[in-house]
Amino acid sequence: CKSGGSELSASISAAETKAPALTSDIQGSEEKLTQTKADLKQAQGDRAAAEQAMAEATTLRKKEAAAFGAKKTEHDTNIAAINKAVNSLEKGMAGGFLQTPAAQVLRLALAKQDMLDADRQEVISFLSGAQNNGYAPASGEITGILKELGETMAKNLAELTGDEDAAIRTYNDLMKAKGKEVEALISSIETKTNQVGELGVQIVQMKGDLSDTQAALAQDKEFLADLEKSCSTKTAEWEEEIGRAHV
Repeated sequence: CKSGGSELSASISAAETKAPALTSDIQGSEEKLTQTKADLKQAQGDRAAAEQAMAEATTLRKKEAAAFGAKKTEHDTNIAAINKAVNSLEKGMAGGFLQTPAAQVLRLALAKQDMLDADRQEVISFLSGAQNNGYAPASGEITGILKELGETMAKNLAELTGDEDAAIRTYNDLMKAKGKEVEALISSIETKTNQVGELGVQIVQMKGDLSDTQAALAQDKEFLADLEKSCSTKTAEWEEEIGRAHV
């Protein structure tokens, strides 16, 4: 009775200490699991947002590149036409130039240029073949207008090219930064996914341990109560026998 009761009491005391500790650990792990799941969801959302930003930036970059390409082609074509016109004028071969596709390109370009109307009319007169009606003396003036127009177009093209180069750098910087962000988020998602799984397993194990501890505690208390009752009965019987023997 003495040794059995002592062992049961020690087991009960240990279980009564362990059960609350397990309960506290389970609560802490469940709170951590909830937070980890929230962090995982946030990381997944951030990754999707970063990838969406990269996709949108790429779409925009393609549109900007296409627009620049079209403008560059137009400027290159117009500048080439102006250079041909100037070269023909300086060589005294304006009539031959007027029969080339470059002359038509120059006619179309004039309508889009921001220039003095008087200068525009001078060039239009040249392109219409006015040299046959006294144009020749004004060839130097026309050459000057065309050279100035070519320089303006070249300057505009340089500005457009500078803007395009800046846009490319901005895009590349963005993609690099977002790429690193996505890599970090992927790593975080993998880590948190593993943590969610591990915490889930730990919680199940701790709940199982708690259930076993509570069951063992209840059983030990029942055994102790039975033992104390049995020992008390045996003690009473022993004392009664002792009493009869003395009589």
